[in-house]
Amino acid sequence: MAEHIWTAEDVADHFEEAFRTLRKLPPVKVQGYFNAWPQVIRTEREILAMEPEPMRVWPSAAAISRLEQTFDWVLWLGESERRLIWWRAARRPWKQITHELGVDRSTAWRQHKLALTKIAARLNAAAA
Repeated sequence: MAEHIWTAEDVADHFEEAFRTLRKLPPVKVQGYFNAWPQVIRTEREILAMEPEPMRVWPSAAAISRLEQTFDWVLWLGESERRLIWWRAARRPWKQITHELGVDRSTAWRQHKLALTKIAARLNAAAA
């Protein structure tokens, strides 16, 4: 069976999935604080009158493994390239990105594609 050949689009999709996985992780809470009050026992009528809480979908173990793999990839890039890739993975508009970087849209797009191509080339070289 042929090995998977990475492209810039594959790497971009991988980063978008990693960003979505990060958003699904539970929030970090400060250690050491706890509640000593007893659990409140509610009646059936009180439970029915409550606002429904949104259902939280937790990421799978495979998604977390792919997220950790993505963290290894960003070490191959410079700081500005890392920010650019994560901003695009978060679907941040190009207008905001160009304002932050101080470049025009085509330059930011070229830098983004170059960073993705760097990662793809490194992954393909490691597979060979």
